[in-house]
Amino acid sequence: MPSPTESPNPNSGLAAVPVEPPFLVKAFASGLGSGYSPVASGTVGSLVGLAIYFIPGFEQPYYIMTASVVVFLAGIKAGGIMELRYGHDPSEVTIDEVLGMWFSLFLLPKSIAVATAGFFIFRVLDILKPFPAKKFDEAKGGFGIMMDDVIVAFYTNLILQAVFSIPFFKQFV
Repeated sequence: MPSPTESPNPNSGLAAVPVEPPFLVKAFASGLGSGYSPVASGTVGSLVGLAIYFIPGFEQPYYIMTASVVVFLAGIKAGGIMELRYGHDPSEVTIDEVLGMWFSLFLLPKSIAVATAGFFIFRVLDILKPFPAKKFDEAKGGFGIMMDDVIVAFYTNLILQAVFSIPFFKQFV
């Protein structure tokens, strides 16, 4: 029998032992603690993503893409660790929403109007989980946790690109 600090061998037939993830894993995976919000942790995580996005210069393609790749890869690992402790796609993991907001706003004008529209569209699509996001949401592990939000963010970005290319809406950016 593994000790409480060890993960069991998945082939051993033993049930998962709830191992408490290290503090830094929890802080990262929970989007700086937003995942521990008692209500709407995904919405709070999305707001954390927006707050980071509004750091001056962060929207520049080199910075946002570098940060996104690092967060995506680290999020897969951290999400998988958190899933072992909290169960499938736990609400405590909101780093996927942070990343989702960044992808939603990628290569769009940085404005309150665009960010607000992106936030609401992303949240609605994240709840609805259009294909193939739902398939990834049902998958186990950190990759599924991260990918469903990346797909939803891609759809959000396409919608925003289309809307803000319409002459009437250009005045709001």
